[in-house]
Amino acid sequence: MEFPSDVVTRLGDRLDFRSLATELRAAGKNMKLFQCFSYYPSYKSALHLLTRPSDSFEIQKKAFLDDRFGAAHVLLPIDRKDPDAFFTNWDDERLQRAWARQNGIKPAATLESILLAQIEAHGTEVFYTIDPVRLNSTFLKKLPGTVKRTIAWRAAPGDAGIFANYDLIVGNFPAILQRMAKEGCRTAEFFPGHDPVMDEYAANHERKIDVLFVGGYSRHHKQRALVLEQVARLAKDRTVVMHLDRSRLTAIAESPVGRLLNLSAHRRPKSLRAVSRPPIFGRKLYAALGAAKIVLNGAIDISGMERGNMRCFEALGCGSLLLSDAGIYPKGMLDGDTLVTYKTATEAVNRIEDLLGSHEHRLAIASRGNAMVRDVYAKEQQWAQFLTLVG
Repeated sequence: MEFPSDVVTRLGDRLDFRSLATELRAAGKNMKLFQCFSYYPSYKSALHLLTRPSDSFEIQKKAFLDDRFGAAHVLLPIDRKDPDAFFTNWDDERLQRAWARQNGIKPAATLESILLAQIEAHGTEVFYTIDPVRLNSTFLKKLPGTVKRTIAWRAAPGDAGIFANYDLIVGNFPAILQRMAKEGCRTAEFFPGHDPVMDEYAANHERKIDVLFVGGYSRHHKQRALVLEQVARLAKDRTVVMHLDRSRLTAIAESPVGRLLNLSAHRRPKSLRAVSRPPIFGRKLYAALGAAKIVLNGAIDISGMERGNMRCFEALGCGSLLLSDAGIYPKGMLDGDTLVTYKTATEAVNRIEDLLGSHEHRLAIASRGNAMVRDVYAKEQQWAQFLTLVG
């Protein structure tokens, strides 16, 4: 699979990203890939219900991978259980200390030192993380000499200086990548991949939820909050479900203590609380998406006009109609063809009513969206692109 030469927007002269694969092939071996993950704190309790603290590292890791949290970012060799590929959630203390116990590492070891020990034991050649903020340039200096490439996923703005020493920063928001490139980072576009497990949920035709939203809620996300509040009012005639991961301030404002304080501006309106459910992740998220006719999406305020957050890929992958805010979308995500967009909260409500009133039209758009994401963003395509970027 060939990609345009400008897919890598900045590459230092000291690097030759084509050399690694050539070197490995000449040596007659596969690439030793280490994929380093982390997950939302709000997912921790749900994940830990799937295993026991005494379970082995492999059992706990399998439970995580089987639950499909963030599966669009999990690279193909991990899913295929390639013996040369290693995967871990580096900040999951239960998981990492299980590996430490099994490998004779002292209980007092830090999570970073356990991660470094894993990399050394694995003989890692390519290190790929989705957490370059905490695993920053200081961490990179501690990597063993086997590591030939360091790559990090980044889809949010921030101080690029703290991870500028990565060989490559990848993501699917061009403006953010361009900003980091100007600050000295080497960057390239890279996209989530369609999780084939979603296909079983996409096949569901009994969709009892009219409108579903799953995501974070904060009064700082002003546009998203306004849309959610207006859509929630449809619940008097429609089945509206919103799984909200509340910000810490919102949770405090809605607590008994918070009600004694002057925090009313950070509480959800009554209409929104009436349709709210706890946050969901993994296969529970897939099941909800597969039960929804329309999945509502809204970018957070820091994203500018670029679109393509994870919910886009997940909703399309599970066969729902994606209703999302207008903006610049990745390849294949086209308004009126594979998804539907809105510009205002009122327009979102009107779009929902129109779509629910036109069953065949809604199904046709949802079907095209699902076919597109399975084709354009297949895991095989994602892995081929990763190999191109690495070497």
